[in-house]
Amino acid sequence: MSAVTKLSRLVERASRLPPTPTVVSLEPVRSEKVLTSWPDEVRGVPNITLRSALFGSSRSASNAFLQRAEIYTQRPTQMRYTGPRLDQGDLDVWITLLHIARQKQMGKSFKTSAYELLKLQGKTDAGNNRKTLYKRLFRLAAGTLELSAKHQSYTGGLIDSIYRDDMEQKLVITLNLELSYLFGPNYFTHIDWGVRRSLNSKPLAQWLHGYLSSHAEPFPVSIDTLMKMAGSLDSSTSSREQNIRRALDSLQHASNLHGQPFSYEISGGNVYFTKTPTSSQAKHIARKNSGSKSKK
Repeated sequence: MSAVTKLSRLVERASRLPPTPTVVSLEPVRSEKVLTSWPDEVRGVPNITLRSALFGSSRSASNAFLQRAEIYTQRPTQMRYTGPRLDQGDLDVWITLLHIARQKQMGKSFKTSAYELLKLQGKTDAGNNRKTLYKRLFRLAAGTLELSAKHQSYTGGLIDSIYRDDMEQKLVITLNLELSYLFGPNYFTHIDWGVRRSLNSKPLAQWLHGYLSSHAEPFPVSIDTLMKMAGSLDSSTSSREQNIRRALDSLQHASNLHGQPFSYEISGGNVYFTKTPTSSQAKHIARKNSGSKSKK
């Protein structure tokens, strides 16, 4: 039998064999993710954190440690948290990290410094400020968040890791890759940093500012619900209303100073809000209205 005949028979036999199965990897492909950028005068914050008691308004509870505690939040979101109870000062630090990390690849470490973090918050690089900053960074790194929403879910930390290089005076921070999914369209809000800074030392007013900023058209909410979402520990009905009025008055004053007219009215235990939507929120309202009309 010639070599050519043998080769032709081998080819014919091989053609009759079943095809070799293709091996498909079941591991998810982790694509590079970057946060949607925003201007320097605002801060990008996930709506889920602005519509809940995760970053509360009560300083007196900041030393408490929570163990898979259910966090009061706007429905349909469900949230549990394990770690030091967080407040508005912790939120300032976290959103400053997000501000620096925007347009960087999520899941990979980036360098910053105590000086930069404090400067972006409008604070001096003094000993006490730096000490408080480190304390808040470690509190954020110690927590684990479990959340489930209509189109989102996340389990992980607010900060994955912190490396402190005292020789170079640098901080190396890593944020979880999956945090980027909380910055999808209509999932996050631009917080006016000037207004928020005007409300320093007024944590309830700061929380209300974030909550209202996350709504293009705020609906009426009861005082009781607002205070629960704000993480308030005040159990007195009369005191809660006084605190809400005081905080809203401060927010109204700060908003008007920054050319963002805002007003409110309390009636029957409910708070009614009137605000001018931002340009992006106005577009959202227009799309929503046009969609409602097309369904009719």
